[in-house]
Amino acid sequence: MSKDVIIACDFPSAEDTFHFLDQFTGQKPFVKIGMELFYAEGPSIVREIKKRGHKIFLDLKLHDIPNTVKRAMACLADLQVDMTNVHAAGGIKMMAAGKEGLESKGGSPLLIAVTQLTSTSQETMEKELLIDHPLPEVVTQYAKNAKAAGLGGVVCSPLEAGTIHRACGRDFMTITPGIRFENSAADDQTRITTPAKARLLGSDYIVVGRPITQADNPVEAYQRCVRDFLGTAR
Repeated sequence: MSKDVIIACDFPSAEDTFHFLDQFTGQKPFVKIGMELFYAEGPSIVREIKKRGHKIFLDLKLHDIPNTVKRAMACLADLQVDMTNVHAAGGIKMMAAGKEGLESKGGSPLLIAVTQLTSTSQETMEKELLIDHPLPEVVTQYAKNAKAAGLGGVVCSPLEAGTIHRACGRDFMTITPGIRFENSAADDQTRITTPAKARLLGSDYIVVGRPITQADNPVEAYQRCVRDFLGTAR
């Protein structure tokens, strides 16, 4: 896969999602389907968006015992998504089991692991999760575990992309949410940066939600992301 901008379609219904996507006349942006939309509409929303020609990142963050994750991933394999994920906190055995399940139907989608959510701060890790190592160190270790499990990359903050590439190799993908334009509200994110800065920091994919989906002109906002991140218009 090459670098790209992924739009987070965090909508409550299929109707809202298709209304949004219909604005992209002649374009087929890479889209993320997360828990809200998937739990509301089920697998049918994935099949319909795939039928329309979009690449899909199915963002369900599986985290359970290895056998359960393996069997769940085998079910998701039937949807033929391009990218999906697990939580790295589940450990190497769980991640490896997820990969085995996802590839059991013969496909080869990119399986990635969530390191730490971009809403997580150092204070949260220390006071609530009792993890007393520096956040960048924890994220890097989780990335190393994901690589050891055979995964193709991780979800991380753009601020950590360069460190992960140095630790895991340039071909190990970094998929980075927490993207905002200059002077935009941070919302519930704490580790954020702009599309242009994410490119300089080494992100392979940026995941952008509200700055595009809640913009007055979503197509224009998407094109701005593409220009800033890829350095060219689409």
